[in-house]
Amino acid sequence: MLRNFFKSPSLHNLLFVILLVSITSGLGYLANRYHLQYDSTFNTSNSLDKSSIDVLKQMNKPIDITVFSANEDVQSGDLRQIIRNFLSLYQRYKEDINLTFIDPTEETEKARAAGIRRNGEMIIEYDGRREHLKQINEQILTSALLRLAHQKNQIIMYLDGHGERKLDGIANFDLGSPFGEKIKKNGFKISPLNLAIAQEAPTNISVLVITHPQVDLLPGEIEKLLAFIDRGGNLLWLIDAEPLHGLEQLAERLNLLLPPGIVIDPNASEMNAPATWALGTNYAAHSINRDFDLITAFPKARPIIVSETETWQHQTLLEVAQRGWVSPNTDTTNLKFNKETDIAGPITIAASLQRDLNDKEQRIVVVGNGAFLSNSFAGNGGNIDWGINMINWLSGEEHLISIQPRASKDSSLTLSKNQLLMISAGFFVFLPLLLAAAGILLWWKRRRN
Repeated sequence: MLRNFFKSPSLHNLLFVILLVSITSGLGYLANRYHLQYDSTFNTSNSLDKSSIDVLKQMNKPIDITVFSANEDVQSGDLRQIIRNFLSLYQRYKEDINLTFIDPTEETEKARAAGIRRNGEMIIEYDGRREHLKQINEQILTSALLRLAHQKNQIIMYLDGHGERKLDGIANFDLGSPFGEKIKKNGFKISPLNLAIAQEAPTNISVLVITHPQVDLLPGEIEKLLAFIDRGGNLLWLIDAEPLHGLEQLAERLNLLLPPGIVIDPNASEMNAPATWALGTNYAAHSINRDFDLITAFPKARPIIVSETETWQHQTLLEVAQRGWVSPNTDTTNLKFNKETDIAGPITIAASLQRDLNDKEQRIVVVGNGAFLSNSFAGNGGNIDWGINMINWLSGEEHLISIQPRASKDSSLTLSKNQLLMISAGFFVFLPLLLAAAGILLWWKRRRN
């Protein structure tokens, strides 16, 4: 009888139910404890870029987002649900993102106080600071979070008054667009510094940027600049292949050797670029170069050599022209290696220096080129990203990274009139005829049988 019990369908059904409930409970527990997802959309539109996730990891305080949106939008429909779904991508990685909706038509005073003009605008608050966004996508939102994550009152100054490149200038040789604009979008303030007027270089600035002067600096300006270095100021020095106009003393203070000439890179010629462009691909292990693998381009770069010293710890950031050389002849009509006058590659064109001074780490970056961040050339390769990485490292915020727009894959399908006609004929003429013929054939066979 016991044997019959074990063979009974009731026991089998009971065991099946127990097994099914156990498996379901186990899967539910694992799903609740371990979050696993896979985005199979064409452009990974349902997941965040790694850079966005890294920014969220740096924000250890709650983020409050207030969205001023009506329940229904004439053009977008349920705009609140669209925004809620988008922000849920961020809430997967940071649970203390608090989302609040306010209807601007019902609470007009709050909307007016917040400066709201359109349906769907939002206010983001973090650590006492706020950002007002008028539209939203991953690049815009993550850039806003990046600005909020920056330390307060970070100021970048650039030496001015001698024809230098301006961080907010619009001329082709200036650095204002897009590099300077990117710096400001990342939460820094930009200001010029004229040492002929200022009593000294301010001590509260994060980074001083020096580009190539076109006229000589006054002796008093050089003294103020060297005093800034001696006090532990952070510096980004972009040196073009031109006379230094009084900055020789700064090079001596930093133990820099600046051989004359420009870098010739055969790799650039093979990429249909001028041979006087040095292409950067060989980046040394450094915080500035962390996870950076984009090609950079440096028009008419000059070599730099950092001498060994007990005062500074220095490190090469970038070597170029592995098969190239440095030519002291700036005439680009005859680009052939001359073993008697030229210096064979690889060539160092960027280096960092740092030291501990007055219980503070002083950081300096020297690049043998300023044109790579100019308005004319900054759009080449990863030039802007690398420049922003330098600013972040020099300001002590190397944990923050620059956010680039996600590449938009072209999923559109463009058809000619003939192709549309063929497709239409296939669906509306040939396919119905084929189905009709198949039906007639099937009817005929059944009738014969």
